[in-house]
Amino acid sequence: MAITKVWLDESENECTMCGACEAVCDSVFEVPEKMAVRKNADLSQEDGIKEAAEGCPVGVIAYAVDGGSARAN
Repeated sequence: MAITKVWLDESENECTMCGACEAVCDSVFEVPEKMAVRKNADLSQEDGIKEAAEGCPVGVIAYAVDGGSARAN
């Protein structure tokens, strides 16, 4: 199973711009104002993406695995 998409899901909470995701996986995430997924992000960094999603204090990082979707926290 591979991660095919990563996005900011603020349907329940807002990004607090803490930068934790960027600290864990800066090849995928950047936090200029709000968390953003880098253009042409290397989605093969699955461990980093999952760690960032699980470590997000407000649970706004979402990702899709093989067409389905998952949301940590």
